[in-house]
Amino acid sequence: MLLRERYSGDLVEVIDSHALVNPFADRVSVQFQCGQDLADPEMCDKRALTFPSGEGLPECWVNGNYRSKA
Repeated sequence: MLLRERYSGDLVEVIDSHALVNPFADRVSVQFQCGQDLADPEMCDKRALTFPSGEGLPECWVNGNYRSKA
């Protein structure tokens, strides 16, 4: 799955999709897709990722307590 890194605007490919949808995982393994050479996988904070359209990730992917009311 391709997402956009919020601060640089670069596209990243998610390596670990299970960590992406796990609301208790704060970081996910990604590979930046800028330039001609593939970058090495690195860990990225899920809050720094958006869909390519600019929309944020669903709350149920980033907040383990999304069902409880504050």
